Amino acid sequence: MANKSLVILPEAEHDLTQTYTWYEEQEIGLGEEFLRCVDACLQLIQRQPRMVQIIHENYRRAIVRRFPYVIFYEDLETEILIYAVFHPTIYFSLL
Repeated sequence: MANKSLVILPEAEHDLTQTYTWYEEQEIGLGEEFLRCVDACLQLIQRQPRMVQIIHENYRRAIVRRFPYVIFYEDLETEILIYAVFHPTIYFSLL
């Protein structure tokens, strides 16, 4: 079975850009390491989209290695939609 295409929605791209910038401001190169870890997680999602259980309706949550971030996505018939990449503690404290 061929890998499904990953579609990273604009909101998730925005999450990645903000987080990358924050980590780079903390330490040069840390933002790059964050993106490498996110990319590894995205590759795993693409290879095995059903590796994690559904947490709400059809949405799944994968944990990014080394960083306290999660990726929310939906495994559809022909593609995988990436909705968000965020730090759960920060996100839920803003609600």
